[in-house]
Parts: sequence; structure tokens; C-alpha cells
Amino acid sequence: MFGYVTICEPELKVKDLKKYKAYYCGLCHVLKEEYGFMGQMTLTYDMTFAIILLSSLYENVAAMELHRCKVHPVKKQMMLKNEITSYAAAMNVLLAYYHMDDDWKDDRKVTSLLTKSVIHGKVKKIIEKYPRQSDAIRTSLSELAACERENSTDIDRTAGCFGRLMEELFLYREDMWEKSLRKMGFFLGKFIYLMDAYEDLPEDLKKDRYNPLKKIYAEPEYEERVKQILCMMIAESTVEFERLPCLVDVDILRNILYDGVWSRYNKIQMKKSEEKK
Repeated sequence: MFGYVTICEPELKVKDLKKYKAYYCGLCHVLKEEYGFMGQMTLTYDMTFAIILLSSLYENVAAMELHRCKVHPVKKQMMLKNEITSYAAAMNVLLAYYHMDDDWKDDRKVTSLLTKSVIHGKVKKIIEKYPRQSDAIRTSLSELAACERENSTDIDRTAGCFGRLMEELFLYREDMWEKSLRKMGFFLGKFIYLMDAYEDLPEDLKKDRYNPLKKIYAEPEYEERVKQILCMMIAESTVEFERLPCLVDVDILRNILYDGVWSRYNKIQMKKSEEKK
């Protein structure tokens, strides 16, 4: 369900692209350092966005380091890391853990059980350190599972579950920016969930799997309605973003929110257009 909140590379300046990659590599490195290889496998672009946003908002300067890795064994890569990177890494692992827990409970996936067991000890420490976020993730995923069992087609209800999850993750501190960060995370979370549902719908229809968009798929204006809903969600999120006093890396953040989040949607439209031809 992740991977939608990323950059639109052609529209980004070279210096900003290098900096974005440095944040991404920094998150990858912290995941490996603090949670091992399994932690590293939870790496997402979405949490990279959260790092850049929160670092800019709280003026938390990231330290630049150079490291080699398995992906780039020859040349050392520039990495940017700060305390927010560690927070995002913890949230990445926590999300993956609860997702694997649901996979085991719902589908009895042995791989999920084994992976969950490997990181259980470290996840326990994350839960103790971040009880609010942990409770939000667990509750939201539980509500989503209930929607699936009920075969709910209430789009607002199902997307809202993921929205509430994301608003808690974006709330790094409970302070004067809480209202805007919550609303921004909530609507961005709904956008992510609905984009994922939209992308998965053809496959879900073939395999008769749950998807909240099934009900409106039969409507003549399905494509237009989905795009309208997605535009509304991202518009609500960007309105809140513009209320935040983010100055550092604002071009990267705007690139992601105004262009990057539509990258997968545009690819889907191109594929559909080619199929029609």
C-alpha cells in the first residue's frame, strides 16, 4: 500500500534530486543499523517524504555521511540522517510488523509469521517508545480488516482507516502544528489507500478479492469519479501543507505533493491508453 508518495524526477532540480536520494539512503542505512536486514526490507518512499517534511518543519538539520552498501558497493553514497530519520525507521518497521501480523491471522502466511518473529524483540521496544503511534496502527489495520470481512463498499470509511493511521505517524510532536499535521496526514493517507485500491482493482476483480471500489466500478463515470476523489484528497492535504512554515527543501516537498504522488496514476492511464490502441 506504500510507494505512492515519491518524487517526479524529471521536474526536480539536480541538486534537489541528490538531496532526496541522500535522505532515502539515510533511512535505508538507519534501518539496517538499528533493525538489521529485515528492517531494511521495510524501506519506503513514503517515510522518506515524512523525514523531509518533519526535518523542514522543525528545522532539524541532517548530518551528511558517506557509506558503501550492497546496492552501491564501489562508490560511497551520500546519506542524510537526523533524529527524525530514526523515528521514520521505527514507524517503517512498526507498520511492517502489524501488516505481517494481519497476514498471519487472516491468511496463515508462514513467511509473515517467521519474519514477524525475527523482529519481535525490536518491535517491542518501538511499541514502548511510541505507544500512541503503535495503538493507531494496530487499531486502523484492525478496522480495515473488519471492512474486508464485511465486504464494505463505504469508500470514506475504509480510506478513513488508513487516513487515521497516517495522521498519527505524521504527528512527530504534539504541539502547535498538530492540527495541520494531522489533517495533512489524514487526507494523504486516504489518497494512498484509494490509489492502491484503484491500481489493484483489475486484478482484484479477476481474483474476486476485496476492493472498496468494486461498487462504483460499474458506473459509467467511474474513471472521472475516482480522479475527482483523488484530487479532493490531495488538495485537502496540500492546503494543510501550505499552512506549515516549511522553508528548507520546500521545492522537494512541493514536487512530491503536486507531481510525484500522481506518477503511478499517470502510468496507469498510459497503460490503459496503450491497451485501447
